[in-house]
Amino acid sequence: MKITKLLTSVATAGAILVSGAVSSSASAESTLETVKKRGHLRCQVGQPQPGFYNLDSKGNWYGSDVSICQAVAAAVFGDKTKLEIQSTTSAKRFIALAAGDSDMLSRTATWTLLRDSQLGIDFTTVNFYDGQGFMVRKDSGIKSAMDLKGAKVCVSTGTTTELNLADFSRTNNLNISPVTFEDKNVRNQTYVKGGCDAMTNDKSGLASNKAAFANPDEHMILPETISKEPLAPAVRHGDNQWADIVRWTVNVMIAAEENGVTSANVDDMRTNSKNPSVRRMLGAEGNLNEGLGLSKDWAYNIIKQVGNYGEVYEKYMGDGKLGIGIPRKGSQNALWTKGGLMYSPPFR
Repeated sequence: MKITKLLTSVATAGAILVSGAVSSSASAESTLETVKKRGHLRCQVGQPQPGFYNLDSKGNWYGSDVSICQAVAAAVFGDKTKLEIQSTTSAKRFIALAAGDSDMLSRTATWTLLRDSQLGIDFTTVNFYDGQGFMVRKDSGIKSAMDLKGAKVCVSTGTTTELNLADFSRTNNLNISPVTFEDKNVRNQTYVKGGCDAMTNDKSGLASNKAAFANPDEHMILPETISKEPLAPAVRHGDNQWADIVRWTVNVMIAAEENGVTSANVDDMRTNSKNPSVRRMLGAEGNLNEGLGLSKDWAYNIIKQVGNYGEVYEKYMGDGKLGIGIPRKGSQNALWTKGGLMYSPPFR
């Protein structure tokens, strides 16, 4: 798997915001054609963050959002390793995607109206439902977000988190002073060293940050959730086929879990399952692959090489060895059959 520090090539954000223009190389042919010709997928994540996207001791990326990148590579090439991971800051992520520097984005990005309609990008399918919260030191005496009146709060700039913090402060007359950072590592270090009274982020992000602290037990996440944060992969606007490929890659992982198809039993299921939906999904019958421009075994390759949604969740977000301990049971990230919101349209 290739690893790159992404440096955006676009000259100004304004050009993208006003015109929605993309690079000439990206617009000359479809994204699928470009990716195949290049021989690997360029997928953007954020700066290392446990659970979602992180680096091992050998410099290899792993995590739930990285798994989405790997799944798209498996769908397109039949090989999840034909992938270049690009890491950039929150402030530059959408500009880089719209400019054609990345083929897709898979990195704790909240789906909002403005982003979906004015930045030259399109969101696909929600792969994690989240909400914004606050983290404080246990010895601070702060027990509720309503105790943050006049507090200094560390927050990443260029995010919905920053906007939500301003709205929350204004609505509740708290006069919170935001301390903004482009680099989340500097944000975290500032908070840990006492430069802020609290830190705000998506609650999953706070759990991830807390897990990486030298003394995580000294910190706690406050009970309030102040926003809706549907996190979803995004693609450049204007290529419906590519958007469908990314969208249905996520849907495959969700549908596979619902139907009991795992990385361990997918070979048997493709051969022996009597469920027509499973057989269509795995390419054992029908031609659902044709509209996507992919091979018949595209979905099989995703599940075999990456796993279903539940497998990935448990490994990186749940109680797996690399997980960050976010319970799934009873949450919005449970399958719809178990009271959650994870739901795939039909494979037919």
